[in-house]
Amino acid sequence: MDTRLKILVVGGYGTFGGRLVDLLLNEPAVMICVAGRSFEQAKKFCDARTDAAAALIPVVSDRQGDVITQLTAIAPQIVVDASGPFQNYGTNAYRLIEACISLGINYLDLADGAEFVEGVKKYDEEARQAGVFIFSGVSSFPVLTIAAVKKLSAGMRRINSIRGGIAPSPFAGVGTNVIRAIAGYAGQPMSVRRNGKTQTAFPFTESVRYTIAPPGRLPVRNIRFSLVDVPDLRALPSLWPETRDVWMGAGPVPEILHRALNFFAWLVRLRILPSILFLAPMMETVMRRASWGEHRGGMFVDVTGEDDKGAIIQRSWHLLAEGKDGPMIPSMAIEAIIRKIVRGEAIEKGARTPELTLEEYEAPFAARAIYAGFREDQPAQVLPLYRKILGDVWDKLPLEIRTMHDVTDFAEASGAADIERGTSPLSGLAARLMRFPPAGKNVPLRVKFAVRNGVESWTRDFGGKNFTSRQYAGTGRSDRQVVEKFGPLRFSMALVTSESKIQLMLRRWSAFGIPLMWLCPRTESFETVEDGRFHFNVRIWHPITGLIVHYRGSLTPV
Repeated sequence: MDTRLKILVVGGYGTFGGRLVDLLLNEPAVMICVAGRSFEQAKKFCDARTDAAAALIPVVSDRQGDVITQLTAIAPQIVVDASGPFQNYGTNAYRLIEACISLGINYLDLADGAEFVEGVKKYDEEARQAGVFIFSGVSSFPVLTIAAVKKLSAGMRRINSIRGGIAPSPFAGVGTNVIRAIAGYAGQPMSVRRNGKTQTAFPFTESVRYTIAPPGRLPVRNIRFSLVDVPDLRALPSLWPETRDVWMGAGPVPEILHRALNFFAWLVRLRILPSILFLAPMMETVMRRASWGEHRGGMFVDVTGEDDKGAIIQRSWHLLAEGKDGPMIPSMAIEAIIRKIVRGEAIEKGARTPELTLEEYEAPFAARAIYAGFREDQPAQVLPLYRKILGDVWDKLPLEIRTMHDVTDFAEASGAADIERGTSPLSGLAARLMRFPPAGKNVPLRVKFAVRNGVESWTRDFGGKNFTSRQYAGTGRSDRQVVEKFGPLRFSMALVTSESKIQLMLRRWSAFGIPLMWLCPRTESFETVEDGRFHFNVRIWHPITGLIVHYRGSLTPV
């Protein structure tokens, strides 16, 4: 007798179902029935995974057919619906759930439709009597969001607002059903919590910008997020009824395509178009062919609340996923639940959206290039610039680096530097424009730091040759970054940390207020500790001019 856990994944060779199967490939204790309307496609999917420890079985399944007969023949212990779009399931939307309850089969889905997920709760008593769990919306929205809000709201007397958003990589490969779902609800009226009341809003007709920046990691570029219809909009107010405002967005890129979607959503809102569902095939074609930008994505959750004394607390959780790992995140909640079952952990029966903790996500994140971190932004709290930008990784840096940047009013440091200058006329012109020092070896160096209204002035004296820059926390597209200004030139830099180093990675620059990223110079700047002393290394060059300046050395606080 086969004792493996038998799982039927409806839509198993599709976008999200396929990713769930891939997440469970290394689990020998499961047997996965990869289901869809085409046996040939299911078999091709299974045959391609030759190194699977899990047993993969291709089967035919159609949720619009006789699901009772299908489930009886396959006899799974768990059914996962990864098909969708759940917003378009029609009048008999819960036929698969009803069949699972009648046959005593556990059920999970990746539904992203707020109304569908909310409606599952009506089956709670039936599910308990049948001895099964019926879990809906088991995805990033809302399971991961809820886990983040629980962590962020610790110590808050009440939550005033919750904001969140997901930004997929432009190369993530959004599924056909997701695109159809978006096209179906864009611009259509829906309910949101605003000012403590349920109000009407229109998806993709309101937007905000946000920078996803886990402390110490290279942030995702500042992204435009637009309101989406997701289960969080109902799940979060039900868990935290005192919350006045809940807003959830998606940040598809490239931005030009996102703005086009905003435009068509407005046509629906203004009743010029009844829907843009007819555009779904074209949207899918364009998104597959017009992919450019960074192959990375992320997610954020931002919570504002009050402590016992009424003081405002603002915290945020940031998640960054590199390359192909980001698209796996929506399926990780179901993966976590299945692995809990394999380990023999009890799962409470009933129909609902399940709850996981951020700690339960740590293992699957650690196995991939997925990084998360917290930030706390207190309006009344004044922090040194680098400490503010680095958030919870500040305390992990060496003492020598922290001491050099722990400036609240005035400080001085002295040391020596080696300076190399470029030899081309253009590099000389650029160096003079920025007042970089002339070349030299072991040049005496003194640096004065002065802070006023959150702006740090750095005056560097290289053997009597001075140049000054100003550093401050960026805003807008430079949010979560350090901005350094040399006269009319402005550079936005991300602070990326390792165990004993800070790298300053250039992300944006402008001259006289005009963004000129296409003319951007190249930089290699970092701070580290050697032999118990603070060391710096700054190298600036450009493909046209060659080396502009390279200065490196050490400093000791005076």
